Amino acid sequence: MTELQDLTKTGTLKDGTEVILRPMTRKDRQAVGDFFGQLTPSVLQYARNDVTDPKVLDQWFDQLNYDRVFPLLAFKGDKVVANASLHRVGYGWRKHLGTLRIIVEPSFHGKGLGTLMINELVDLAHEFGLEKLMVEFPLRAHGALAMFKKSGFSPRAVIEGLMKDRHGENLDIVIMVMDVAAYANRI
Repeated sequence: MTELQDLTKTGTLKDGTEVILRPMTRKDRQAVGDFFGQLTPSVLQYARNDVTDPKVLDQWFDQLNYDRVFPLLAFKGDKVVANASLHRVGYGWRKHLGTLRIIVEPSFHGKGLGTLMINELVDLAHEFGLEKLMVEFPLRAHGALAMFKKSGFSPRAVIEGLMKDRHGENLDIVIMVMDVAAYANRI
């Protein structure tokens, strides 16, 4: 795999804002904690872990393993403004499949940052030899749906009432999939 420092890139968003994308390292513990700490409960409710719990973040940083989870951060200056990750397993019936997760600071929504980060992780998935990428999120997250469609994902299933929001209301979940090789070949 490419060296981590080679994966640092500068990106320009739709409004001209420049951001730095790079893999998360152990030195980013405070910046990542600050990022999650300033997000509202409505943004955090879809996170898979309680990212406001310092013990959860300590575990992430203590067990940082790029072969299992590849975390990508977006910085504006010294401040983290988005966190995305590519999750994969090295064996079994899912070894060809990666899963993406992403959280973008609301003030950066609609500026192309999410798409930029997803495209970086898709490129890495291709480099890692993954064949498919999958993402799941609430169907009512229209911005996420548009962002993933723009990045080459297509809806494959909707599961009604599978999850609950922070108020206990049932949520329909959409599962979207991308064929990594087909995406790489069209570029």
